[in-house]
Amino acid sequence: MPQPFQPQSCTTVNVSLRCLGEESLVKVTRGFKGKQRDSTATTERLPPGQYVTQEFPVLSAGPTPRTPLESWSLAMQNGGQLLARWNWMEFEALPQTERTFDIHCVTKWSKFDTRWRGVMFDDLLKAAGLTSSPLMYVMAHCDGGYTTNLPVADLIDGKAMVATHFDGLPLPAEHGGPARLLVPHLYFWKSAKWLRGLVFMEANAPGFWESLGYHIYGDPWREQRYSGD
Repeated sequence: MPQPFQPQSCTTVNVSLRCLGEESLVKVTRGFKGKQRDSTATTERLPPGQYVTQEFPVLSAGPTPRTPLESWSLAMQNGGQLLARWNWMEFEALPQTERTFDIHCVTKWSKFDTRWRGVMFDDLLKAAGLTSSPLMYVMAHCDGGYTTNLPVADLIDGKAMVATHFDGLPLPAEHGGPARLLVPHLYFWKSAKWLRGLVFMEANAPGFWESLGYHIYGDPWREQRYSGD
């Protein structure tokens, strides 16, 4: 019988931010410095405090995990109870959806019209034999010990997917491949890279960045960057 996913503990104190090949110590402080807001951008699509970029910056805590596809799997659990587990071939056989989203990073960049392919969270629930979520919250667990928390309401009804392709190509490790969570209506740290487990929780609890001072929810339209915003 498959064993439940065992979340990795994360005891990192000094967090390293790798941004476009440069590495520096991260302290979660207010006042991210970004480019000036583009006054010509469509205001209906650009949250407050953001600027539009054509690039896709790479930001991550620590080294980039590189998991071979033959070793990759994704588990879905209700607490400690295993609901389903898919290896790569099984996951790729699930219904695939292509969607275009705008994405918004807490470091103030936004990128419009990004193209993704993957499995919608709704289809994952169906594949696990569920007609609805067993609990109200989910903790996403990733390679490297990274976690982030999300309300189930922000994952269902077509709001989120587990993405495996970007712009028509397999998702590279630098951007969270082989599979990442994609929750485009929240700040992009909530779209957890290197996804390996989705664990339903009864009560909301902070994940990795949330424990370091980021907002528990992360709505870009309300500028919920930090705890207390």
